[in-house]
Amino acid sequence: MRDAPTTLTTDSASLEATYEPIIEHAFATSPDTWTEETNRAVDSVIDLLDQGLLRLMSKKNDQWHHHAWLQKAILCYIKLSKNESTTTPFLSYLDKFPSKFDRRPIDTLNCRVVPPSHVRYGSYIGKQCVLMPCFVNIGAYIGEKSMIDTWATVGSGAQIGKHVHISGGVGIGGVLEPPQATPTIIEDHCFIGARSEIAEGMHIKEGAVIAMGTFLSRSTKIYDRVNQCTHTGYVPENAVVVPGSLPAKDNSHHLYAAIIVKYADEQTRAKTSINDILRDF
Repeated sequence: MRDAPTTLTTDSASLEATYEPIIEHAFATSPDTWTEETNRAVDSVIDLLDQGLLRLMSKKNDQWHHHAWLQKAILCYIKLSKNESTTTPFLSYLDKFPSKFDRRPIDTLNCRVVPPSHVRYGSYIGKQCVLMPCFVNIGAYIGEKSMIDTWATVGSGAQIGKHVHISGGVGIGGVLEPPQATPTIIEDHCFIGARSEIAEGMHIKEGAVIAMGTFLSRSTKIYDRVNQCTHTGYVPENAVVVPGSLPAKDNSHHLYAAIIVKYADEQTRAKTSINDILRDF
């Protein structure tokens, strides 16, 4: 297992200027030609993702920006790494990605982790998060005071905001395989209901509430019955979304769709607000 590098700067622009050219060159060439500098750069970038100092998507002036070179860095890390095994009382594995907790002692993270959660190194977990038995993949970013509930999965590169509840059995899609343009984004203060699937770079905007069993991809039609319009690729702020269907033009059949039934009010917020007691430690 390679040692985690030491970071000398925390300015994301400076880090990008330093590492992006090296990663782009490495991705376009064979690992046989990589130098020690290249190898160190790949390791450093994964460690910076793990610390949350770099992330696949960043928000500036209310616009999200995709840093595709970081996805390439993860793929370079796969090429550079070999399968390593570990055995613990709760979890054994053979993988190219070590556990986050192998690199950073779990008691330094200021979060609660319930076994047998597995968090891959290279993913960021914010302060006072609660991880019930779940899986978090490399490149994911989870903001502070969010809960990833039992048997939920957070895919590679997925961006989860602050004060988010990802309910039991939810699947948040990743971006490494199959290749997709941008990671899935769940903004702050969202609630994702049990057994829902959010994938293919969907963008769930701040405060949205997704009902149990809702499936959303970039091609899913999202009918807004409040404003009588249709969205694709994103869910508006504070929208309350349930599974449904829309008729074909000839009315011969119905196709799956999601329906915005209303926008969140105080009653909805009371049902879906986070419990601070669970995050007070």
